Order: sequence, then structure tokens, then C-alpha cells
Amino acid sequence: MRALLDEHNQQLDEATPSRPALVVGLTSLPSAGDNLLAVREERKARQIAQTREARERNAQLARSSKRVSLEDLAKFLEERQTLNLIIKGDVSGSVEALEDALLKLDVGEEVDLRILHRGVGAITESDVNLATIDGGIIIGFNVRPQGKTAELADREGVEIRYYTVIYQAIEEIEAALKGLLKPEYEEVHLGGAEIRAVFRSSRFGNIAGCMVTDGLVRRGASARLLRGGVVVRDNLKVSSLRREKDDVTEVREGFECGLTLTYEEIEEGDTIETFEMREKARV
Repeated sequence: MRALLDEHNQQLDEATPSRPALVVGLTSLPSAGDNLLAVREERKARQIAQTREARERNAQLARSSKRVSLEDLAKFLEERQTLNLIIKGDVSGSVEALEDALLKLDVGEEVDLRILHRGVGAITESDVNLATIDGGIIIGFNVRPQGKTAELADREGVEIRYYTVIYQAIEEIEAALKGLLKPEYEEVHLGGAEIRAVFRSSRFGNIAGCMVTDGLVRRGASARLLRGGVVVRDNLKVSSLRREKDDVTEVREGFECGLTLTYEEIEEGDTIETFEMREKARV
């Protein structure tokens, strides 16, 4: 401890309980809420500091990762995607608040957020090197790169995002996490048609003469064939679609059409359902 000052920047010999004091000479910035212990020997202080660092590092890893059983490891490695972040800020309180808010984001079990490192001060080349190794993104909160750090980041392909508002950082990181999620699809019914006649063609195969009974039938749409209410074949496609003598894109309810499916075994009285898979919006 090189100096101990009061609120008026006057030298203090000691700081008693409840007395505010400015401490000069620490080798690194403490975190908000840390307890300051005074000891006579530097060796003892170093041991305490190393123990605290190890405890904080283990707690941080525990917060940012989830346990995976040996049986689930292969599936985890295949499906889980991770967004690695390095957070640098102007003051410790802002960095801790941002880290805490980000680690509380929950967008599902498929993606994970991992804080590789957090610290106070300018973005350094060490931060870029760490991001390069682990494929991370650097978040700068009210700070900028130091020296030629920006050039190194550009050369290594490391993205640095700058923020001055915590909520903006949270919103963009949440959007990025959702972007890692595999898209979810839902089946949307397009329409149905009843086969009124089957025409045999050596060139086109079996052609279904249909009446569109609801919605619409679209060329290229997914389809399934039903017979007596039972699915005969699924995962089919409407290969071609004609209205009278013309090739058309779609035929709506109440009109007749001729179509071919990627399946030949069709009969009069069969029903064709057409649908498409649309991506579901995540909320």
C-alpha cells in the first residue's frame, strides 16, 4: 500500500471502521463488493489474492457452463452451440452488471453463453489473442482498443462490439444467441383435392384428375396421399400442375386440375393434402 488518503486527499496513517479511504498501490483493480484485508506480510497478502482469484474463476466457470453426462457428451458436442464473449469496461461495476445480466439470458437448452474473460480498462492484444483461440467476440463497454489492437483484431477476424448502454448490449447478445438456435418449423395446410379420375401416360406416368376441395394446390408443394382417411404415402411433392391445357403455379378451391405426384400408385377417390413447412417465429 503506497498511500492512504481521506476524502479530502489528505494523508491518513490508518483507516478505522466506517472511515472512507482512497487506497493507492494495488497491483490490480478489485471488484465491487470485495473485502479489503490488511496484513503485515506481502507473502500472506499474495496467498489470499491467489486463493480469491481461483475461487472467482471456478465460480465463473460454474455459472457459464452446465454439467454434461458421459452418455450425453456426443449429443452435446453435436447440438450445443456456444457464444464466447470477452467483456471489457470502464469501471468494475459496469462490467459486473453486464456480465450478470448476460449470464441470466435464457433462450433454450440448445445454445450456451460463456464468458471467457472480463476486465477493466482498454481492449488489449491479449484480449484479441484469447478471442482468436476460443472463437470469441469482444464486448467493449465505454472502452476502445489500445495501440494497434484494432489492427490485430481486423487481421485475425475478431469482432469487437462497442456499447455505451447496457440494455443495448443485452438485446444484441440475446438476438445473437437466438440466431444460433436451430430453426423450428411448423406444418401449414395449403389445401386438399379429391382424385376424380386417373389417366395413364407413358410419358408422364399416372396423372390425377382432381377437384380442389379446399384452399389451394400449388406446384412444388409438399403432399400426402390418403385413402379412406388413412395416409397411404407421406413426404410427396406435386411434380406438375395443369389447368385445362396450361401449366399453372396453383389452382384454387372449386376448380379442376390435373397433377402428378412423386408416387405412382394413385386411385380414384384418393385424397391429396398439400402443405408447406414454415419457420416458426421465436418469442
